[in-house]
Amino acid sequence: MKRNQFIKTIITGAASMTTLAAFNSFTSNLDEQEQTMPALFIGHGSPMNGIEDTEFSRRWTKMAGEIPTPKAVLVVSAHWFTKGTKITAMDFPETIHDFGGFPKELFAVQYPAPGNPALAKETVSLLHSASVELDHDWGLDHGTWTVVRHMYPEANIPVLQLSIDYTKGPQYHYDLAKELHALRKKGVLIIGSGNMVHNLRMVAWDKMNDADYGYDWAKQMNNTFKELISSDNHKPLINYSSLGREAMLAIPTPEHYLPLIYTLGLKSGKDEVSFFNDTAVGGSLTMTSVKLG
Repeated sequence: MKRNQFIKTIITGAASMTTLAAFNSFTSNLDEQEQTMPALFIGHGSPMNGIEDTEFSRRWTKMAGEIPTPKAVLVVSAHWFTKGTKITAMDFPETIHDFGGFPKELFAVQYPAPGNPALAKETVSLLHSASVELDHDWGLDHGTWTVVRHMYPEANIPVLQLSIDYTKGPQYHYDLAKELHALRKKGVLIIGSGNMVHNLRMVAWDKMNDADYGYDWAKQMNNTFKELISSDNHKPLINYSSLGREAMLAIPTPEHYLPLIYTLGLKSGKDEVSFFNDTAVGGSLTMTSVKLG
């Protein structure tokens, strides 16, 4: 099915939302709720998790059934690294296939979730510590759609992305995330999508199918991250370079780690912390994910 057919289906197929205007009116009415929406950090791993039935994708599907249905989803993806902070603000974001060397079936996937320009503008108004640009060019990259299509396969919930400003350090991103907390009270599910341990240069490709295969340093660092998260000791996680050589091996570049910092910045004192998909892949990657609330 072509993209314009997808869009037509979304606009005309739901009896309660017969026009795009009615749909936007419904989704932009984000009043505060009694129950604060959980926040997630998800280790997304290989793009193939987007189309394969794996232990990881099954857990994403299960997670969607364990939490309230969100009014919208906002994803901070490792794969939108920009100068300055941007947020998608179009009615229907494109599905971006930002990878190479994978089967054609993966490139054929479309995830036609709507956007929500009104929510994008509201999010901009919350972020006082940054000048945020409304973006109409990006879309949903694989850090977003490979996960969210398993959680909400009908693509009937608005999905937005917030970019990561590569000119700023972890403390900046942690503080920025704190300003997003108000969205959790309005039914928005915020997801940081990356990987705690992510060193592609050291992957043991011949061990990719070995269950929970991780180098000693990778497992050690992953356990350290979990201990610090569980004890609400975020300062060492923000200043991760102080955690030693193992941290530098786990985080050779920051883009897959910073989405975790966003999730941690969203934490309130009442949030319980739990972990899922807590396993290593290929020696130097971990899929360990976090649920707050």
